[in-house]
Amino acid sequence: MSEHLLESERHSPFRARLVAGVLAAGFCAVGVKGGLVALSGTDSMAAMHQTRGQDGVISKRADILDRNGERLATSIPVYSMWADPGEVWDPGVTADELAAVFPDLDRDTLVRRLSNEDLDFVWLKREMTPVQRQTVFELSLEGVYFREESRRFYPQKTLGAHAIGFTDVDGVGIAGIEHSLNDRLSSSMEPVYLTIDLSVQYSLEEELAAAALDSNAIGGAGIVIDARSGEILAMASWPTYDPNRRQDVTQDQLLDRTVGGVYELGSVFKPLTMAAGLDHGVVGLRETFDVRQPITIGADTINDDHPLPRGSHATPTMIIAHSSNIGTVQIAQRIGPEKHRRFLETLGLMEAAPVELSGTAAPLLPAYWSPITEATVSFGHGMSVSPLAFAAAFSSFANDGTYNAPTLLLERDPLEEVREPRRVMSTPTSQVVVQMMRATVTDGTGRQADVPGYRVAGKTGTAEKVISGVYDKDKNITSFAAVFPADDPKYVVMIVLDEPKAQNGRAESAAFNAAPAVGRVIERIAPILDVMPYFEDIDPAALRVRTVSDRRSL
Repeated sequence: MSEHLLESERHSPFRARLVAGVLAAGFCAVGVKGGLVALSGTDSMAAMHQTRGQDGVISKRADILDRNGERLATSIPVYSMWADPGEVWDPGVTADELAAVFPDLDRDTLVRRLSNEDLDFVWLKREMTPVQRQTVFELSLEGVYFREESRRFYPQKTLGAHAIGFTDVDGVGIAGIEHSLNDRLSSSMEPVYLTIDLSVQYSLEEELAAAALDSNAIGGAGIVIDARSGEILAMASWPTYDPNRRQDVTQDQLLDRTVGGVYELGSVFKPLTMAAGLDHGVVGLRETFDVRQPITIGADTINDDHPLPRGSHATPTMIIAHSSNIGTVQIAQRIGPEKHRRFLETLGLMEAAPVELSGTAAPLLPAYWSPITEATVSFGHGMSVSPLAFAAAFSSFANDGTYNAPTLLLERDPLEEVREPRRVMSTPTSQVVVQMMRATVTDGTGRQADVPGYRVAGKTGTAEKVISGVYDKDKNITSFAAVFPADDPKYVVMIVLDEPKAQNGRAESAAFNAAPAVGRVIERIAPILDVMPYFEDIDPAALRVRTVSDRRSL
C-alpha cells in the first residue's frame, strides 16, 4: 500500500505539469487568435458572417476608360464597420463613442441597432478611410469589427458624369453605363472602353455650361457624334453632378437630358423634311415657293416668324437658310403623311435612341396624324424626341445619307442588328441639304455658329415649350444642330437649351444662344479631331476670339 502511494506521489508532479502545460498552450492559442483577429480587423469574423449568408460584400468592378485609355471609373479599397450586437457590452456607451467620431451618424439609430441581439450582424458605417478605421480601432469597442470593401471612384469628377453614372454603396450600378453594364462590370475585370474622348467632352461641357448660365436656362444638353461610325465622342447634360458625392445629387441633376428628356425641337426638323421632299422627287432645286400668305389648316394658321428677304418667292435653299414655316409645310403637303412618317421612322425618331444606356426616353408622338399635325411636325412641333435621337438622325447628313445607331461602346457587337448601318436618303440628297445648311450659317439664321476655316453647316430651332398641354410663348426650347466640315462632313454637334432668357428676361431664339455655343464647341474640338482649317478667301477681320474661356480671359 505504502509502495503504491509513494509511486503515485512520484508521478503526480509530472502529471500536474503536463495538465498545466496543456492548459497554458490552449490559452496561448486563444490569445494569439484573438490578437490576430484584432490586428486584422476581424477578417475571419467577417468571413464567418459572409458564409452565414450576409449581404453587402462588394467585389471589385472593372474599370471604365475613355477611348484613349483615360480612367473614368475605378475601384479603390475602403473599410466598413459592423457589429455583433450580442458582443456589445453597452450599446449606449458604444453609440456615444462612434457618434463622436462620425457626427453624421444618428446616436439613437446606433443604439437601436446595437441593442438588437436577435441579429449577429449590423452595418454601422460604410466606406471609411484608413484614418477613420484606425481611430475607431483604437477605441477598443467590444463587438465592433471592420471589413475591407471596394468603393467606386470617379477621377474625372463631374466630367462625363451622366454617361458614366455611378454605383450605390453596395457597388451596384444605378445610373449611366455603371447601371446598363452592371453585370459585365461586376463579372469581368477587363476594362470597358467608351467612345468618349475626354478632351472633346471637356470642351463640350464647358461651353454648354457657359451657354446655359449666360442665358439663364434651366437645363441643357450637348452631343458630339462621329457620323461615320455613330460613336458618341461627347455627351453632356446640364446641370451636372459629381458621382463621388452621390449623396448630394438632386433629381434635377440626375436627369440625363441627352437621352432622358424629350423636347419639341423646332426648326432643326426642317432639313429632314427637305431631304424627304428631295428624295421623293417632289421638290425641284430650281423651283420657287410662294410664301407670301399664311397657310390655313382648319382653325389653325401657320405663319413665318419673320419675312424672307429678297421678295416673297423662296427657293429650297432660302426656305432652309431663313427658316420658312410656310415653305416647309408646302413641301410636307407634297410628300404626304404616310411617306413623311415612314421617313422619320427610318431615321429612328419614332422610338427611343438605341444607345447602351437604360432610361432612354421614347418620343412623345401624336395619337392621330391630322393634317395640322403633319404640317407642324414638318417644322419640329407636335412630336417630342430626345436630343440624342435627333442628333443620330441628323448624322445621316454627314454620312452620305446613311444612318448609324449611336453607341457609347468602343467595341461593338457585330451581331447586333440594330447597329447595322441603313440608308435613309440618297447621297446626293444629303450633300445638297448640307449645302443648304451651309447657307444657313453664312447668310441665314445660324450666322453666329460660323467658325472661320471650319465650314460649319447647320440649322437653328426655336420652339415654344409645352406646359400642361399648352404652348407657353414665354418659354422656349432652343437648339442648333451642325455638321462639319461642310465640304467633307464627319462630325455632328448639337446643343439644346431649356428655357433660355435674354437680358430683358424674355424668351430668346436659338440664333442668339444655341448657335453661338455650337460654334464655340466646334472651334475648340476641330483641332482635337485633326480637322484642318481652310482659310482661303477668309476676311482677316472675321478671325476673332470665340470660346467662352478665351473671351473671359481678355
